[in-house]
Amino acid sequence: MDIAVVKFLGTNCDKDVCHAIELAGGKPELVWFSETDLSKFKGAVIPGGFSYGDYLRAGAISSKTPVIQGLKKMVDDGKPVLGICNGAQIGLEAGFSYGTLTNNINARFICKWVYIRVENNNTPFTKCYKKGDVLKIPIAHAEGRFYTDDDTLQEMYKKNMIVFKYCDENGEITEDANPNGSVDNIAGVCNENGNCVLLMPHPERASEKVLGSDDGLNMFKGMLMNE
Repeated sequence: MDIAVVKFLGTNCDKDVCHAIELAGGKPELVWFSETDLSKFKGAVIPGGFSYGDYLRAGAISSKTPVIQGLKKMVDDGKPVLGICNGAQIGLEAGFSYGTLTNNINARFICKWVYIRVENNNTPFTKCYKKGDVLKIPIAHAEGRFYTDDDTLQEMYKKNMIVFKYCDENGEITEDANPNGSVDNIAGVCNENGNCVLLMPHPERASEKVLGSDDGLNMFKGMLMNE
């Protein structure tokens, strides 16, 4: 299954994502932000990094580049699209789901292992998990705090758009387990159809046990089962 891995100026996790896709059995291909036609691909991943130096807001400039047109068509066509960290910031700036990502509550860059709980296993990226599964996956971000207003949040719950929440190792949703101050401990969301998932933790960095965890590999395996 051919997967587009979108590269912007400042992307730095593209090779890691390609490796994870290959481990899952897929065929990744790097695609520059200048491309508009992604029709030959079965899915896409927007990797993490610091596209355009995070100027204005993280993901703001990238969300206006030509490749967004191709990504939007993929999302509209029901193909699986995954945005990781800066990719999630880009996806939200482009309107792929609701809400925004802003500065961590402690105003610092955070890089550490966290636990997240699967809230929705009806997406291409979570179909290999059970609802309630706890995953050990690292984060590395300065603008990872998810925020939306109360009315929009309730709409997202009704539409099953909350995919992951930060939790402790036992799956408990606590304030201490929330690394960045995200509303309701939200770590990942999806669009209304569930085929586009945007999350701050890095599943590609948890794709092999030698890295400390392989809990993230099933996100890529699930994506490849979408045909």
